[in-house]
Amino acid sequence: MAGTHTVYGLHAVQAALEHEPERVRVVWLEQGRQDRRARAIEEAARIAGARLERVPREALDRRAPGARHQGVVAQVRDAPARDETELPALLAGLAEPPFLLILDGVQDPHNLGACLRTADAAGVHAVIAPKDRACGLTGTVRKVAAGAVETVPFFAVTNLARTLRALKEAGIWLVGTDVDADSELFAADLTGPLALVLGAEGRGLRRLTREACDTLIALPMRGHVQSLNVSVATGICLYEALRQRASGRRACK
Repeated sequence: MAGTHTVYGLHAVQAALEHEPERVRVVWLEQGRQDRRARAIEEAARIAGARLERVPREALDRRAPGARHQGVVAQVRDAPARDETELPALLAGLAEPPFLLILDGVQDPHNLGACLRTADAAGVHAVIAPKDRACGLTGTVRKVAAGAVETVPFFAVTNLARTLRALKEAGIWLVGTDVDADSELFAADLTGPLALVLGAEGRGLRRLTREACDTLIALPMRGHVQSLNVSVATGICLYEALRQRASGRRACK
């Protein structure tokens, strides 16, 4: 159906009902489920005013083919897309130095979902990604993110290089990751207005993105592997930034 998307999985549906109840049209719940989590979904749907239907598992399989839906699927109205024109208002409304995550062309929905989940946990104010040649907010992303899609603003921008320039003009320090960088993560100052910039699976940052960064850092690699999954690298970088920002001290060289 035009103008809607499918959300599945207990965490994702619960988050949609709690954070965007006005957009949830209908919730399909597996027949016979009376456990605590199913009852919580049922109660949240009632409070949200969403229609709830008990259906056989086969019906859920048809609505979310190939997905691990955990016995619940919802139909949710699409939210208006966020783009670069809305970023200034978000930045102006912050009561603390901006803490942003920029993902340059991540295409795997599991990686994007994991990055969003970690961004939520680390207190990131927004996640920014290019609109083209990158994964959008699919059902898989929403399930892996476990509710973070509803809590972390996600901006899909038409021109990432232009957005990076605008962020620099707003006083935000752009720190990109690159395996060949001379400086390592733990020597970087991540305490001020900050955007961490990570590249796509396999190829890393694109040339224009790399050139737009104020500085490049590498993750320490002391073993035999040459690189880490982008969602793992994102988690390491975000939590080092969180550690520094919470203590008010930069890392020691």
